[in-house]
Amino acid sequence: MSVSELYWDSTYEIVLALMETYPDADLESMTLDDLSGRVTNLPGFADDPSWANDAILRAILRDWYEEIGV
Repeated sequence: MSVSELYWDSTYEIVLALMETYPDADLESMTLDDLSGRVTNLPGFADDPSWANDAILRAILRDWYEEIGV
């Protein structure tokens, strides 16, 4: 996956980057704070970390679950 700029509203692209960066992540025990930190540490993340909110983080987590087929 090539590194491109990631923004909070790009949830699918964020999920793909998370899957590549954290292939063995335990989604069952991941908190929203953990998820926020992982997203903001992704290569290419270019948005303001303070703009994260529970709705955005839950959408990312839900999409991640769906993408890995949990």
